[in-house]
Amino acid sequence: MNWVLLAALFFVTWWLMLFVVLPFSLRTQDDDKDVTLGTVSSAPRGPHMRRAFLRATIATVLVMGTIYGLTTGLGFSFDDIMRVMPDFTPDVRH
Repeated sequence: MNWVLLAALFFVTWWLMLFVVLPFSLRTQDDDKDVTLGTVSSAPRGPHMRRAFLRATIATVLVMGTIYGLTTGLGFSFDDIMRVMPDFTPDVRH
């Protein structure tokens, strides 16, 4: 796998994982019963982005390790999709 492709895939996967892990352990102002004047009660209570970035990075490393292991170690590629899904016929019109 080319390093540019690996870096691009890592970035896209990290961005997706960030939105997956963002709500984990989020404390809102309503949870603490201390709503700051001028904000909505569902606003986050304190900073939590550093933990979200760390969790997204760990999740991405696990996902990318799996993808890298499947493509490099076992030799799977996009061409193998047809063998996994034999009834799949793409509609290719030029």
